[in-house]
Amino acid sequence: MKIGIVLYPTFGGSGVVATELGKALSERGHQVHFITYSQPVRLGSFTSNLFYHEVIVSEYPLFEYPPYETVLAGKLVSVVKNEGLDLLHVHYAIPHASAAYMAQRILESQGIKIPFITTLHGTDITLVGRDPSFEPAITFAINNSDAVTAVSQSLKKDTYAHFGVTREIEVIANFICPEHYLPKPEKDFRAAYAPNGERIITHISNFRPVKRVGDVVRVFKKISDKIPAKLLLVGDGPERYRSELLCRELGTCEDTFFIGKLKKPEEVLNISDLFLLPSESESFGLAALEAMACGVPVISSDRGGLPEVNEHGFSGFLSPVGDVDGMADYAVSMLEQDAVLNRFKEQARSRADVFSIKKVLPLYTALYDRVLDKHRKAVEE
Repeated sequence: MKIGIVLYPTFGGSGVVATELGKALSERGHQVHFITYSQPVRLGSFTSNLFYHEVIVSEYPLFEYPPYETVLAGKLVSVVKNEGLDLLHVHYAIPHASAAYMAQRILESQGIKIPFITTLHGTDITLVGRDPSFEPAITFAINNSDAVTAVSQSLKKDTYAHFGVTREIEVIANFICPEHYLPKPEKDFRAAYAPNGERIITHISNFRPVKRVGDVVRVFKKISDKIPAKLLLVGDGPERYRSELLCRELGTCEDTFFIGKLKKPEEVLNISDLFLLPSESESFGLAALEAMACGVPVISSDRGGLPEVNEHGFSGFLSPVGDVDGMADYAVSMLEQDAVLNRFKEQARSRADVFSIKKVLPLYTALYDRVLDKHRKAVEE
């Protein structure tokens, strides 16, 4: 198959999953064309089956805001025609699904028919999509996709609850490539942060309010009052400054490290003992899954898709949003004894295996086959 994948190329979960999906498809002989405004951060080296097409938006004084959706639709038309694509797979509804629909209609007027699949990832539905100014376009684009997938049952439920979606949504969970997260001996790296054998607790996010990074800092304070520990905060965003102020207020600055953005979060996860994700909402929780793949148990909120990923009492624990005391108690219960912590680490890795690319990729390829088969029959008629 020749597949066009439309994505955001940044550190966000939708871009990471779309990139890894394309790489896995190319390794299995499919020709994959990434279409976006800059090279995906997780793309790495190219292979003979991987191609990248940059969407360039020219600056015009007439436009206060760059017309990315229109330019993207034009780029899709060009790539489909010149590369002979069989299928478009767009990740994140805004504005990729509507751009794909526009490109589909343009191509149809030129005698070229191509189906497109939309994958819903989270904030395109749960946050941005609920803005009344976006809702009509999102609903229309979803209903006119040739197939729709969501990364969790929770997100599927939210989509039906908040949009006038009438078509079937198939759940295909996010995934990890286990070989990327194999434990590696990083004793010197670990010693740089925890020279006296302290437990290392990690949080990775974009530091938006929904991630509740302040709760991470508060939970850590309660843990460190009972167990020698260090906190590694990976990422950056609007809540970083407030988090730094809170560290000073609570007196945990000497034990807290703000790492910033990393292309390879597994480098930090491989030296971690516990991962905290107290988010107000997570449609899936890819960061939690990546932690588990590194053998790091997770304490998370019980919202959204997180209960579908983090198995309570097995790969970690779930707590209500804002339950700082409960999260800290769960953490201490795991971190106090090596035997308990090691058991949870093994169980976390076992739970992550359920979401291996080897198990998820066949679901996508089967969906592609069904959509293309239906498309061919419609063309023949």
